[in-house]
Amino acid sequence: MSGRNFQNGLAAEDAATRAYLAEGADLVATRWRSKAGEIDLIFRQGPLVIFAEVKLRTTLSAAANALTPKQTARLLSAAEIYLADHCPPGQDVRFDLVMVDRNARIDILKNCFA
Repeated sequence: MSGRNFQNGLAAEDAATRAYLAEGADLVATRWRSKAGEIDLIFRQGPLVIFAEVKLRTTLSAAANALTPKQTARLLSAAEIYLADHCPPGQDVRFDLVMVDRNARIDILKNCFA
């Protein structure tokens, strides 16, 4: 990834973080890594742990279509590791897709897969 793309990705994650904080969520981790892969953002909102995958594309619809089945599987595997290491059994979780376009518009698709 080029330096510019990396910086744009960080800006998209920052915008997503601000949106979740505005909804009352607490940021737990950014770019959390495990042997299974990386989780872009992890939040806690009350008893709920939220795993958020951020996709930045030219349009929101392109961002919505950017999440591949392989990436979904990676995120689920990484979340299993996170939960095993950091949460009690039966933890309530939600998986969100955060779509960001080049005009910094954000759309959060909550509970989009499990």
